Amino acid sequence: MSPGWLAAGAFVLLVIVLVFVGIKAARFFDEATIAMRKAHENTDPLFTEANTTLTHVNTQLERVDGITANARAVTGNVSALTSLFTATLGGPLVKAAALSYGVSKAVKARRKAAEQPNKHAKRRPKRGSR
Repeated sequence: MSPGWLAAGAFVLLVIVLVFVGIKAARFFDEATIAMRKAHENTDPLFTEANTTLTHVNTQLERVDGITANARAVTGNVSALTSLFTATLGGPLVKAAALSYGVSKAVKARRKAAEQPNKHAKRRPKRGSR
């Protein structure tokens, strides 16, 4: 075989490989184009549904914001009412409780002293009086 025939055979083989690769590439790009077209057709309903969902979510969030604002107002009112109650009745109520506690302690001490008349008779003498 001569080198010319060998070069021609290699060239023909190269052309066949390139044609085969070109056909495969063309099929690949056709399939890619079809897939992109289908994806584009399916995105419109998807975006429409997503937009509807976001609209509903925003509506619900506005309602939650209203509920939160009302709860904040109620909390502020309860706090003001509690501080008002504490300011008007808290001081006198504490004083009345302290007075009743002191009176009950004094009454108990008198009753106990009345039951044990000579309780303090066995006291130790003071230091300077021996």
